Amino acid sequence: MIGGSSAQEQLKDLRSWRDRAPAIDVSERENRLECARRLTRDAGAEALLVVAGPSLNYFLGITWKLTERLVALLLTPSGRPMLIAPQFEQGSLAAMTVLDVETLLWEEHESPYDLIAFALKRAGVSSVALDPAMPYKMVAELARAAPALLAVEASAIIDGCRMYKSAAELALMRQAKHMTLEVQRRAALILREGISSSEVIAFIDAAHRALGAAGSTFCSVQFGRSSAFPHGLPGDAQLQEGDIVLIDTGCAVQGYNSDITRTYVFGEPDEEQRRLWHVEAEAQQAAFDAARPGVLCEAVDAAARRVLEAAGLGPDYCLPGLPHRTGHGIGLAVHEAPYLVKGDHTQLMPGMCFSNEPTIIIPDRFGIRLEDHFFVTEDGAAWFTERSTSIDRPF
Repeated sequence: MIGGSSAQEQLKDLRSWRDRAPAIDVSERENRLECARRLTRDAGAEALLVVAGPSLNYFLGITWKLTERLVALLLTPSGRPMLIAPQFEQGSLAAMTVLDVETLLWEEHESPYDLIAFALKRAGVSSVALDPAMPYKMVAELARAAPALLAVEASAIIDGCRMYKSAAELALMRQAKHMTLEVQRRAALILREGISSSEVIAFIDAAHRALGAAGSTFCSVQFGRSSAFPHGLPGDAQLQEGDIVLIDTGCAVQGYNSDITRTYVFGEPDEEQRRLWHVEAEAQQAAFDAARPGVLCEAVDAAARRVLEAAGLGPDYCLPGLPHRTGHGIGLAVHEAPYLVKGDHTQLMPGMCFSNEPTIIIPDRFGIRLEDHFFVTEDGAAWFTERSTSIDRPF
C-alpha cells in the first residue's frame, strides 16, 4: 500500500468520476432564501446583505470571489432577491445565476453602496444584517452611504442556513471525499526514498484533476520532523526511510469540500509511532461515538481529549498532545461553523457535518493526524468514507 509505483503509472488509468452527484436544484435554493428571510426577522433585521464568496454561492449558485468591487445579494422581506454588481460583469454573472433576480448595476465611477442605500429606501427597510465575511472597508462605505441604517451582524442567519446540510449537499460532499480518499491511496503508492514533497503535491493536484475536480483546493505533504508542526515547515523535504508521512488535502465538487488526512510510515513503524497511531485512532473514534443530536460541540472535543489524557498526553492543549480543536464544520468552506472545541455550545443536529482530527503532536519529532468527516443523523452520526485501518495498511 506504500510505494512500489510511480506518478505516471497511477495517473494513466484515472478517469473522471463516474458516480457524480446532481447539482443543487432551483427549489432548494428558493427554500434557502426563505430560511434566510425567516432568520433575518428572528435576528431583528429587515434585510440581509451577502457578499461574494461561499455564501453567495449557497444562495444564488454564483461562484464569485470577494474582491474590492462589490458583488452582493440583497434580500428584503418580499420581492425578488437583488444582485448588486458591476455593469461590466453583468454577462458573466447572468450566465451563473439560476434564480429570478433583480440586477442592480453600477459603473466603475459610481458607488455600489449608494445603490444599496437606494434599494433599501425603495423597499422601506431601515435595518440590515451584514454578512460576517464583509470587509470593514465595505461596511464603512455602506455606513457612509446610509448613515441612518441600523446594521447587525448576520452570522446567526448565514450559519443558521448553511450548517444544516440537505441530502443533495451530503451527496456532493460524499463524492468530493471519496475522490480525495482515492487520491490519497494512490499518493501513498508513488512514494520512494528521496521523493520531494513538491513532487507528491503536484501528483495529488493532477490526480484530483483527472477525477474531474479543478485540482486540489489545498495540499500539505509533511515528512518526518515536519509532521510535528500542524501546518508543516517551509522548504521542500525529501522522504527518508522510517519517516512519518502526513498528507492533508482536499478538493471541491460544485463548491462542496473534502479535507482528508492520512498518516503512516515509509518503512517499518517503531513502537512509539505504532502506539500513538492507535491512540489517535481511538480518540477519533471516541469523538465520533459522542456525536449525536442534542450533544454540545464541546462535548465531542472533550471525548477525544479523555482518550489522549488516559494515554499520558495533554492535558488540554499541552504537548505532547492535541494543540488545537478536534474538528470543524465543513461544506462550501473547508472550515465553517460550528466547531468541535471547548466553548462551542452549539447543539449537534441532523445534517451538521464535521471533520474529526484529534492530532497528536510529539514536539520536534513527529505528528499523527487521522482526519475523516462525519455527518449527524437522527440517532447518532455516520462517516462519509472509510477510516484508516492501521499504520501498516492505511487504506
